[in-house]
Amino acid sequence: MTTHVLGDTGVLTGRSLRHIVRSPDTIITTAVTPIALMLLFVYVLGGAINTGSNESYIDYMLPGILLITIASGIAYTAYRLFLDLQGGIFERFQSMPIARSSVLWAHVLTSLVANLVSVAIVIGVALIMGFRTGASVGAWLAVAGILILFTLALTWLAVIAGLSAKTVDGASAFSYPLIFLPFISSAFVPTETMPAPVAWFAENQPVTSIVNTIRALFSEQPVGTDIWIALAWLVGILVVAYGFAIAAYRRKMN
Repeated sequence: MTTHVLGDTGVLTGRSLRHIVRSPDTIITTAVTPIALMLLFVYVLGGAINTGSNESYIDYMLPGILLITIASGIAYTAYRLFLDLQGGIFERFQSMPIARSSVLWAHVLTSLVANLVSVAIVIGVALIMGFRTGASVGAWLAVAGILILFTLALTWLAVIAGLSAKTVDGASAFSYPLIFLPFISSAFVPTETMPAPVAWFAENQPVTSIVNTIRALFSEQPVGTDIWIALAWLVGILVVAYGFAIAAYRRKMN
């Protein structure tokens, strides 16, 4: 991005972040569902689940909870984008001497900041519930990088939904399958305990490789090939989603 684009994006991102600061219920609501799931699985269901390892269940399931947190949060990006579009704010910005792409990037960066705050809250609650890790600074940075990449990939999907939706409900409803996807993965139980067709799907969908990578980093275990599969999925989704989002934005503005 040029200096002009960066400056415009910074101003518009500040505008979006101020809206969130004035209405922090967005972040609170995003964090409530995964925290409730942690409480349910750890204190109600966790004792009946055999993960095949000696680690505590909160350590085992936290990576999946973090992905659910982000999947819940990006629905608000589609929602805010849809409201801006319907309110005519995009047209007003188009009449100003600002970079056109900065409008979308502002929403994307706002989503990234808001979701990282929600993730931090969830990790804080997990620590109170007994989550422990001996992960090094490098491992934590790797986890952060994966979560950032996951957030960006899903946020650009949210941009497509926000630009294409006909109603407010339609703008955010696309996130429901994304929230459900971790449940059919290795996030909560080992995939080998599932029926064969379900296990095949779970082992070959992106969430499993992402969860396995984060879990290995937290437990100081070798990540193996999972990290490369996870990165391939995330980069592929990000590139495709970005391309479709920009195309949808240009059609909408022309």
